Amino acid sequence: EVQLVESGGGLVQAGGSLRLSCATSGFAFDDYVIGWFRQAPGKEREGVSCISGRDGSTYTADSVRGRFTISSDNAKNTVYLQMNSLTPEDTAVYSCNAENSRLARSYWGQGTQVTVSS
Repeated sequence: EVQLVESGGGLVQAGGSLRLSCATSGFAFDDYVIGWFRQAPGKEREGVSCISGRDGSTYTADSVRGRFTISSDNAKNTVYLQMNSLTPEDTAVYSCNAENSRLARSYWGQGTQVTVSS
């Protein structure tokens, strides 16, 4: 059974930090790109950052670059998103996704709420 379980969300004041975790199981971690997405109320889902399970290469969206850092622990099949200098505009449900485009497989976690107060 494939599982992606996010944790680490919560309420934080502007300027604060949170570290999200996405613990995965049930698929070959090294063969997937793991990404963090977020969706704020009334807005479309936005890709935040992703990392290759194979070589660790990363991509981070312009909107969070310099504040958010993605990393992975392949031994634990877990991906992290370190979020610093948070602003109210970062308030959203953050979800992780595992995708293998060659196999056309995509899996989602249930999401974790991040709320940044001003």
